[in-house]
Amino acid sequence: MTEQVRIGQTVPDFELEVFDPKKGDFGKISLSKIKQKKKWTVLVFYPADYTFVCPTELDDIAQQHSILSRAGAEVISVSTDTKFVHLAWHREETLLKSVTYLMGADPTGKVSRLFGVYDEGTGLALRGTFIIHPDGRLVSSEVNFYNVGRDARELTRRIQANVYLASHPDEACPARWSEGQKTLKPGSALVGRVGTALK
Repeated sequence: MTEQVRIGQTVPDFELEVFDPKKGDFGKISLSKIKQKKKWTVLVFYPADYTFVCPTELDDIAQQHSILSRAGAEVISVSTDTKFVHLAWHREETLLKSVTYLMGADPTGKVSRLFGVYDEGTGLALRGTFIIHPDGRLVSSEVNFYNVGRDARELTRRIQANVYLASHPDEACPARWSEGQKTLKPGSALVGRVGTALK
């Protein structure tokens, strides 16, 4: 049985077969290859192709994809469908026309289990979003049930915050922080004075 990776832990290497919309063809991607490029890995698990909320989410991510790419992130959507179903769905569903990021196939559920989103009862993945630091550490995790869609703007915010903090490790990003806003420098001088520091 695959042990679930947790926040702060190093993610074991994994490989996925993918449908690459840019090439209109199949390929493979691994965490080790992404780490070699010193990129952040963003995994977006969703229940299934040819469903209802899922294409709205993938389209929403597509609207943020250029910003995520500029931040140094490799985005991969993942479901337990095969790469062949990904190709057919991308070809037929109009909401997916703007999707150019890789679509990962996890038909055995191995990668979904690694991140704790595999539903043994249905064989599907829950709506999980995970951010992996270029050094391989899991730094962000969000999981929703089947019927609640996510907001890709929050994913973009979290990527930007993590990228900033990677080069400013002595700082912290407050709630709703976005690029250019004030951060916090934890220490004795800040205790009980956070509100003042953010003014």
